[in-house]
Amino acid sequence: MLELKNVKMVFNPATVNEKYALNSLNMKLNRGDFVTLIGANGSGKSTVLNVIAGVYSPQSGSIILDGEDMTRRAEHQRAAHISRVFQDPMLGTASDMQIEENLALSRRRGKKRGLKWGISRAERQLYKEKLGRLKLGLEERLSVKTGLLSGGQRQALTLLMATMNTPKLLLLDEHTAALDPATAQKVLELTDEIINEQHLTALMVTHNMKDALAYGNRLIMLNEGKILLDIAGEEKKRLSVADLMERFFALSGSELAEDGLLLAR
Repeated sequence: MLELKNVKMVFNPATVNEKYALNSLNMKLNRGDFVTLIGANGSGKSTVLNVIAGVYSPQSGSIILDGEDMTRRAEHQRAAHISRVFQDPMLGTASDMQIEENLALSRRRGKKRGLKWGISRAERQLYKEKLGRLKLGLEERLSVKTGLLSGGQRQALTLLMATMNTPKLLLLDEHTAALDPATAQKVLELTDEIINEQHLTALMVTHNMKDALAYGNRLIMLNEGKILLDIAGEEKKRLSVADLMERFFALSGSELAEDGLLLAR
């Protein structure tokens, strides 16, 4: 479904602040893969998502999505195929619009729109059914503005919106990092459920090693803009956080000293 070929992303090239964020990166996601992506700060995790989504244009290399070369396509052109949930719960919804209006916008994304705005009875029923699975009581609050919701409620709603039209690729950018532990766990479980039900191809950046091991069928660890580890299937299931840290040290020759990763053990 997704292939990155020799992608190079350099910030501040030819200056004293030159930084290789992605160093001839090669990565392939098969259809239906749910990949967790980890690494210390500066390893290239967020840059990978930004390059895939079209926020950044790499200096070289190519990005292939479902057989189509997306390398030079603008961010809004890729948005028809790629959905993204950000770390900040405020970024995924329009605060001044009602819950049902936000859902209607996401459902109409990439489709031709006329002058008619009204939400039909059948459409409203669909939204109630989808919101009901969140078990947050939002199905009875369709007319409430999203700005009045909690961060966890908004992030769950954003996830629902991002998967409304079954994207080719779902990007999750530390989407539970800003939530309290109990809410984060609920959103992660919902994420896993939706990805499995819709057979989505997903790439989830996380700082939490336990979550990286618990979710998805593959784990990729980045270091200095390159893939250091790529573990899948039964091998991934058998790994512990201690095993992961030991492998990192063996391959990189350095300790994994990132506070966020260590605290998430």
